[in-house]
Amino acid sequence: MKPRLSSKRNAGMTLLEVGLVFVIIGALVVILLPMLGKAKARAQKISCTGYLMQLASASKVWEGDHHDYFPMGVAVTNGGSMEAVQAGDVVQTFMLMSNELSTPYILCCPADAKRSPTTNFVGLTSSNISYFVGTDLTNDMNPQALIFGDCNFQINGQPVESGLNAFCTNDLVAWQATRHINIGNIGLGDGSVQSATSAGLQLYLQNTGFATNRFAIP
Repeated sequence: MKPRLSSKRNAGMTLLEVGLVFVIIGALVVILLPMLGKAKARAQKISCTGYLMQLASASKVWEGDHHDYFPMGVAVTNGGSMEAVQAGDVVQTFMLMSNELSTPYILCCPADAKRSPTTNFVGLTSSNISYFVGTDLTNDMNPQALIFGDCNFQINGQPVESGLNAFCTNDLVAWQATRHINIGNIGLGDGSVQSATSAGLQLYLQNTGFATNRFAIP
């Protein structure tokens, strides 16, 4: 008995079909990659906000335990960081709050490509810290003053440098587009954390109650 010949063609894909599959995959990659990038940036910003909320809470606890003064308002000889932070050193302030902070890991913003997190306060350096410290906020008498926040901003078009930075309220301050897509997070003296555009940051600085704002930048 002769075998029956199938009238169906072979199931293999032609070169045209293979090419079409690659075109479809390429189109999906082009469409999905920006979406994944935005989702990652959004997740990093949320994490940064959460880190600053923990930091703000820790600073309020420290303040309550030290006669209503933040570390920046207490002399180094009395267990504070006043002289250190006024010299532009942020490390001392965060080291003092090590008992109130769960881990120094939260001192590094997930979107900060220039710095790396650490889980140990021993050996903590500015390379592990993404947030500035407001040197003039010594207690809660100025609840709208900035105490901590993302340090990736510029003044009059010039990126801030590590150390102490002073500027007037009428200086043009804006976020650099290096972390949260022209948006940044800041912590206020009342213990709240806010997200602000560059215009919003300018308004916050104008409402601090200080004619000149001084920030220590890591």
